Amino acid sequence: MPSRVEPTRLSAWLTSAIRKAQRSSPRDSWRRRIHGARTPDRKAEGGEEADLHSTADGARDRTIRPLAEHDRAGAGAVGHRSITLVRMAGFEDLIEELERSYGETRERMNDPSVYNDHREAATVGRRLKELEEPFRLTQEWREASADAEAAAADPDLRELLPEIEARLARLEEDLRLALVETDPADSRDVILEIRQGVGGDEAAIWAGDVYRFLTRYAERRGFRVEELSGNPNETGGFKEVVFAVKGDGAYSVFKWEGGTHRVQRVPETESQGRIHTSTATVAVMPEAEEIEVEIDPNELKIDVYRSTGPGGQSVNTTDSAVRITHLPTGLVVAMQDEKSQLQNKTKALRVLRARLLEQERARQQAELSATRRSQIGTGERAEKIRTYNFPETRVTDHRVHLTVHRLDRVLGGELDEFTEALAAEERRRALEAAAV
Repeated sequence: MPSRVEPTRLSAWLTSAIRKAQRSSPRDSWRRRIHGARTPDRKAEGGEEADLHSTADGARDRTIRPLAEHDRAGAGAVGHRSITLVRMAGFEDLIEELERSYGETRERMNDPSVYNDHREAATVGRRLKELEEPFRLTQEWREASADAEAAAADPDLRELLPEIEARLARLEEDLRLALVETDPADSRDVILEIRQGVGGDEAAIWAGDVYRFLTRYAERRGFRVEELSGNPNETGGFKEVVFAVKGDGAYSVFKWEGGTHRVQRVPETESQGRIHTSTATVAVMPEAEEIEVEIDPNELKIDVYRSTGPGGQSVNTTDSAVRITHLPTGLVVAMQDEKSQLQNKTKALRVLRARLLEQERARQQAELSATRRSQIGTGERAEKIRTYNFPETRVTDHRVHLTVHRLDRVLGGELDEFTEALAAEERRRALEAAAV
């Protein structure tokens, strides 16, 4: 346990709390405590208590009463202190382990052998980033535990002990949540594929709407959007659109959008005003780095052909479109949006790597039953995750049973409420799984 903190080493938080109490209390003992002076009235009480044993019984009875009351309060504080210290001692091992892991990871990051190995450096760098927030919380916890010791040991500060304990409890809860095992891909960029589902032209229009509100959400969160390919239809929607969202933690935000998005509304093509139900499917994949997913060129079948559809001079005139087939898995990726065959090939390989990485992740997760239990849905296209009802201006997320009546704002890219609810549910389930 940390040693007793002297007044000159009180934390900024405790000093601020003392000053607040000083402003609201007529006593001047706070000021003396901050400056490290011994409190005269406490000394006088000690001297008075020492003299009681040599006085007459009547005098002792008359003067000991207020001190007895003080002693009972002190005994309560001592009991309170012992409970606090026991709880802090139980958490100390976890704090030390975190500090040790953070220190070792930083040392590894500075190791030239790790630095020169790009794959290892990327792995260690991600681990260091994961530990930064827990490490910050450990430092705050140490500061708060030192404050608790100082308050428990000093009668002038004991009235602050409940507030300090509440702060300790909050920090411990934050630490537990920060230590919940997270998806290693959470910090990555992400690739999303949106396709029209059931509903014909209306489904294509809805796929375009989903694309627009997801890209608006990305922009609101400060991410950068890069369109990789699009296959528009005649009604202004998309049969398929593929785009990347780049930025720290992009996958942790957009992984909740994977699945089937169902819309209930009167289509533009409906002449009798009937409500139709249409769907669009979203696949969400963390973007893979080249060093993580190595593709053997001998396992690829690459076809080039002339791009089709609306476009500029390169459409229907040059063999710029590229279709790559990964022979071992049968995965096929086609790109035609760029004028250059090389650019289309580069984009197609990015999407292929992401699909291969996601395929491997799905295989690993299927083997880990605890991981499967802690997931909020599967993220598969077949899973209906959310319903957008236009007549009622209602949006319902079926995974956490959250309903809001702000459809226009959701279509404007305000999805934070759903993201936060889903992330909180994932943390709750992960904590339950860890406790089993």
